[in-house]
Amino acid sequence: MNLARLEKDTIDLCTEVSEFMRKELEGFDLSRIEQKGSSSNLVSYVDKESEKRLVNRLSELLPGSGFLAEEGTDVKAANEYTWIIDPLDGTTNYLHGLPIFAISIGLQQKDKTVLGIVYDVSHRDCYHAIEGSPAYCNEKEIRISSVSTLEESLLATGFPYYHTDKKETYLEIIKLFLEKTHGIRRLGSAAMDLAYVASGKLEGFFEYNLKPWDVAGGAFLVQQAGGTVTDFSGGNNFLHGGELCAAGKIHPQMLAEIHKRWFA
Repeated sequence: MNLARLEKDTIDLCTEVSEFMRKELEGFDLSRIEQKGSSSNLVSYVDKESEKRLVNRLSELLPGSGFLAEEGTDVKAANEYTWIIDPLDGTTNYLHGLPIFAISIGLQQKDKTVLGIVYDVSHRDCYHAIEGSPAYCNEKEIRISSVSTLEESLLATGFPYYHTDKKETYLEIIKLFLEKTHGIRRLGSAAMDLAYVASGKLEGFFEYNLKPWDVAGGAFLVQQAGGTVTDFSGGNNFLHGGELCAAGKIHPQMLAEIHKRWFA
């Protein structure tokens, strides 16, 4: 398989679907918003139609591949490839016209990610990478931040839709990082958080109760840009384990602070 060609075709597809998203936003039909479990976990016909368009075309580009996608597409692969897709990461931002939302796509060969794309719909910026190559924003190579201390860092996090008994512990970690860094941002899109870590705009990102489609594409970008991605224990179960710490040079410092509180 020609990964570079597949990457280009997938970027073209994201560009096409993003145009649909922008057009729909101009006259969005608020009556077609659905609620998934909590008042802040929303889905629209734009999410569903975008997923349909992505899945249909990716099925043609890589016949027999499987799918794991946020809006319900769950297809077992007939070959060794599986697409992991969030058609619109940052739905709440989209519905409110806040320009921080993205298409997130990861492609796994067996259990290894080999392609990652985060398409920033509002700004028409495509963050992308394939196995064995650097990460890019459009045509420009991107790298993690050179900042090496927490004190000089800007971090991002998210507030999960569903909390566990770890909620208070999580808030303690947020408070700690607020005191030890330049600050924490909550952008509302894990995919964009990870793309910004990969491109050096943020030094690190952490969150729990994440789903594979939230992070598959962006985590791969961070890795290809020279960063480190782990779960909260420092292991590799960040895709399906729900916990993720992604950063550049400050990753060991971030992880140490998280670990000693999360597992206390």
